[in-house]
Amino acid sequence: MTGEARSRRARRSGVTGRRAEWLAILWLGLKGYRPLARRFGGKGGEIDLVMKRGRTIAFVEVKARGAMDEALIAITPEKHRLVELRIRQWLALNPWAMEHHLRADAVFLAPWRWPRHVPAIAELGL
Repeated sequence: MTGEARSRRARRSGVTGRRAEWLAILWLGLKGYRPLARRFGGKGGEIDLVMKRGRTIAFVEVKARGAMDEALIAITPEKHRLVELRIRQWLALNPWAMEHHLRADAVFLAPWRWPRHVPAIAELGL
């Protein structure tokens, strides 16, 4: 794959990811969540969404794939470890959040399927 083809693929992937995050915000908003942060972090791992409902703060990983099965297996242990590092950074900047119930959630998206929200997809080792 040439550098130009790789760049086009990365741009397309970025657009798909941003669109998926907006759909996840809308879906979770219908369930009573409100966004606190989006795309917190950077290279090496980021938190896609930080959402709040009542006394719960959910750190949400959003995965959009061609099929729901592909989306469900897209969160690897390594990805979870990197996201946990970003969660710690976010909590250091937002110490008020430690008084809330903290949870790692996921929203999975696939074409022509309803989004699937999975609360508490993984234990937080904080």
